[in-house]
Amino acid sequence: MRTYHCFWLLFWAGQPHQSFLSPLSKRTSGFPEKEKVLVLSGNSRRDLHRSKRSWMWNQFFLLEEYTGTDYQYVGKLHSDQDKGDGSLKYILSGDGAGDLFIINENTGDIQATKRLDREEKPVYILRAQAINRRTGRPVEPESEFIIKIHDINDNEPMFTKDVYNASIPEMSDVGTFVVQVTATDADDPTYGNSAKVVYSILQGQPYFSVESETGIIKTALLNMDRENREQYQVVIQAKDMGGQMGGLSGTTTVNITLTDVNDNPPRFPQSTYQFRAPESTPLDSPVGRIKANDADVDENAEIEYSITEGDGYDMFGITTDKDTQEGIITVKKALDFENKNLYVLKVEATNTHVDPRFLYLGPFKDSATVRIQVEDVDEPPMFSRPAYIMEVKEDVPLNSVIGTVTAQDPDAAKNPVKYSVDRHTDMDRVFNINSGNGSIFTSKPLDRETLLWHNITVIAAEINNPKQSSRVPVFIKVLDVNDNAPEFAMFYETFVCENAKAEQLIQTLSAVDKDDSYNGHQFSFSLAPEAASSSNFTLQDNRDNTAGIFTRKTRYNRHETSTYFLPVVISDNDYPIQSSTETVTIRVCACDHRGKMLSCNAEALIHPTGLSTGALIAILLCIIILLVTVVLFAALRRQRKKEPLIISKEDIRDNIVSYNDEGGGEEDTQAFDIGTLRNPEAIDDNKLRRDIVPETLFMPRRTATARDNTDVRDFINQRLKENDTDPTAPPYDSLATYAYEGNGSVAESLSSLESVTTDGDQDYDYLSDWGPRFKKLADMYGSMDSDKDS
Repeated sequence: MRTYHCFWLLFWAGQPHQSFLSPLSKRTSGFPEKEKVLVLSGNSRRDLHRSKRSWMWNQFFLLEEYTGTDYQYVGKLHSDQDKGDGSLKYILSGDGAGDLFIINENTGDIQATKRLDREEKPVYILRAQAINRRTGRPVEPESEFIIKIHDINDNEPMFTKDVYNASIPEMSDVGTFVVQVTATDADDPTYGNSAKVVYSILQGQPYFSVESETGIIKTALLNMDRENREQYQVVIQAKDMGGQMGGLSGTTTVNITLTDVNDNPPRFPQSTYQFRAPESTPLDSPVGRIKANDADVDENAEIEYSITEGDGYDMFGITTDKDTQEGIITVKKALDFENKNLYVLKVEATNTHVDPRFLYLGPFKDSATVRIQVEDVDEPPMFSRPAYIMEVKEDVPLNSVIGTVTAQDPDAAKNPVKYSVDRHTDMDRVFNINSGNGSIFTSKPLDRETLLWHNITVIAAEINNPKQSSRVPVFIKVLDVNDNAPEFAMFYETFVCENAKAEQLIQTLSAVDKDDSYNGHQFSFSLAPEAASSSNFTLQDNRDNTAGIFTRKTRYNRHETSTYFLPVVISDNDYPIQSSTETVTIRVCACDHRGKMLSCNAEALIHPTGLSTGALIAILLCIIILLVTVVLFAALRRQRKKEPLIISKEDIRDNIVSYNDEGGGEEDTQAFDIGTLRNPEAIDDNKLRRDIVPETLFMPRRTATARDNTDVRDFINQRLKENDTDPTAPPYDSLATYAYEGNGSVAESLSSLESVTTDGDQDYDYLSDWGPRFKKLADMYGSMDSDKDS
């Protein structure tokens, strides 16, 4: 194609005086079949033949991927107005004008400055115009033309995926679809075979094949077995140019996995298994594990185990471990070495998911023989029964045997056994057992009415190994004997009216018996012999375990006899016959004509078990009086006021406060310095007392001396501040008293206590100069000076 283009361009260049350019109308021909002229006249455009003042072309063709060093020549523009004198100027505009495409403004030659790629842009639309250089006016109307980029095979086929993953079941038929791969070519599919892709397989034969046109991969080998090979890697090539020589190609990888199907039956690795189990193995405990191998995976390898036959068919069971696909043999019934020490089982393993397509490969199950050896262990004694029930009469003599338990060592050694009673079940030690033969006997009297059943536990232990022991419950029922006499069902206390008539019923009696009667109780009632003839009442037995008391005379006098005690004898009909004498209390009371009681010991009849009304009223009054007393006492305590220390201002009396502090006596001259209280300026260093041990380790605090002309308020504030900051001060409120009257007084201090702080004698003559008010004081201190001088 490049040869045709060059030829056409050279041919056009060889006819410089022609006024038209003949383009290619088809790719397969270098020249058009019929010359076409584009006539441009004003604003109208028509296709004419050989018309003047017209462009004689409409499109150019250019190959892509030009590799030359010079600019690629596209074509030449020429106008019939061009006289060759350079008066015309050619202008190019549109796609890529001035950048990709340039034009010689004098000659109209068009060149491509860069290598073009059809896959990026296949068509460029440009506009050409010729203008007068001097005037700048167009001599031809602007015309549009096209530059088409011819394709070359410069793109290899590209697959949509770098790696394909696919899977098919194993044992698939030949031609089974696996996956379809797709490759695309960026070249022009309408031009030649540059974009025609053909598929072929480079790797993966003879297992798989690919259709050359569609890219469909299929199986090519029969019965591919996953257990032999699971993964396959297939390389597919896509080549353009229809697969011809020189075409470009691309490849992709297809990873194909064979999925599992159930085409392998389970197989035991050995035909016989042997296990050992102690006869003391608990029920449902595992004895051993067996496993059949299955080359399949997942659900195709699931196995179900079963025991099909054998002498231990009912003694053992087997289950499947879902995680390991093992068969777990367990104990279903208790083992006994002495009875049977070897069991033979036939175990079968079967696939749970069978594929009917592969039944021709054989049965999907396998069987194996399991031999279980029972081992002897030292077992505890075994009782002949799981429980014993015994009966004994309640009047049986002590040490009487009531029954026997039997236990023996099941081992071949047949060790001797000793018996004992678990005292936690017989705390009162009512029963005992012979340690040698297991006979149980009574050790205390029995009473059915107190306890009907005795449930005890008997222990049987080997003499040589007491740790080997077993227990059995023994239920002992105490049988009844007629050892209890009947008695009244309740305490009977009744009354009879003074105006009662003879043969009048005043009370019906009934009786109970603690003993048990198989045929029902039958009681008989009668008066005691001593009251049968002299009694004022009669007793009638109703033969239904009840009796009635009747009056024997017409009238009764409560003033003569207020109470009658009637003895009644009650007997049963069991053997031996038991009887008792019960007493009925009968009070004589005054009654009205209807027989309603009016007076007698009515309170006792109405409240036989409670207090009388008078007693209840007395108790209630006592409680009320007690509550009133408590309330009054509390009120007085609240109204009580604390008397003041001084009742009135006129009541001034001495108050003595005892501190229980013994002073130092006459020799104590440093205990208290009262002068410092009066005159702060006379304060000396603090001194410790000599008569007591110091109570603190703090250094004595030195009080600052009051300044001259210090006001009393300032003095007190200063002392208050000192006490607040004093670390030796007590942790409770204290009262500090100061007799400071301030500095600057005309009379200065009037206290004689201050004299103890001075060494010289005082001169009191100045007191007589103070006037008549101080005369008495001057006489007193003047007389003291006189005595002192004498």
